[in-house]
Amino acid sequence: MENQSHVTEFILLGLSQNPNIQKMAFVILLVFYLVTVGGNLFIVVMIICTPSLFVSPMYFFLAFLSFLDACFSSVIAPKVIIDSLYERKTISFQDCMGQIFAQHFLAGVEVIVLTCMAFDRYVAICKPLHYMTIMNRQLCFLLVGVAWSGGFLHSMIQIFFMLPLPFCGPNVIDHFMCDLYPLLQLACIDTQVLGLMVVANSGFICIINFSLLLVSYGVILNSLRTHSTAARRKALSTCGSHITVVVLYFVPCIFVYTRPPTTFSFDKIVAIFYSFVTPFLNPLIYTFRNTEMKNVMKKLWDKTVIDTEK
Repeated sequence: MENQSHVTEFILLGLSQNPNIQKMAFVILLVFYLVTVGGNLFIVVMIICTPSLFVSPMYFFLAFLSFLDACFSSVIAPKVIIDSLYERKTISFQDCMGQIFAQHFLAGVEVIVLTCMAFDRYVAICKPLHYMTIMNRQLCFLLVGVAWSGGFLHSMIQIFFMLPLPFCGPNVIDHFMCDLYPLLQLACIDTQVLGLMVVANSGFICIINFSLLLVSYGVILNSLRTHSTAARRKALSTCGSHITVVVLYFVPCIFVYTRPPTTFSFDKIVAIFYSFVTPFLNPLIYTFRNTEMKNVMKKLWDKTVIDTEK
């Protein structure tokens, strides 16, 4: 009972206290969110409804990644968008913990999925004759199961750190969402050790996975020297999309979770980037840099035009 929190809700300062900036933020973030969810779900539906794409392990993982981006954006964006209409922004203790759990759960799943996609590209480029044998549907489902399990374990560890903390004093969070470091600063006990555990859990995972992904893509790109020009161009296009997404995803996470447990004024900008901008860019990157996706979209558009004319 001594560790029971006396705080039932937290006050979020949001992106800004300026009403004009809040109105602009409402419009801009709403557009970003609608395009993000619509674009990612469009990719999911397009892949599922196109048998030639859905049977491919690469597009199977791409559909799953797009689904995760839509879900991750929906954990944070609606609350931020609605809060931008109000001067006083609050979130209950339970909703705050739920938001932390959901965002770390989905982020943990996405880290593993990006690693699976790198492995898929390695097999496709370095072992093309055995690609469909190795990357069979059973292995794809197994890797997805591992991703869900890994994300759940990662998020449970974070919640295990946060739930026992006593919040008995200040309840103002200088952020637009609940995050680990701002909450640690509000706890009524010394959280230096817990902060280092957060770094070890989130930061170490980010660095290790990012390093493994860079090494794996280095091996892939090195192996392309023996391929034909056409095959090299196609592989570079696909790998270029993946590398771009990996950099956009991991660099902000490494910045936030690999430093000592403290907060900076520009943390909100970084959070906006990985909460809104990265999920927004992912469908654009995969759509406009992927020839097969563009061909499917062209056929779908042509079919729509023909049906409309009829």
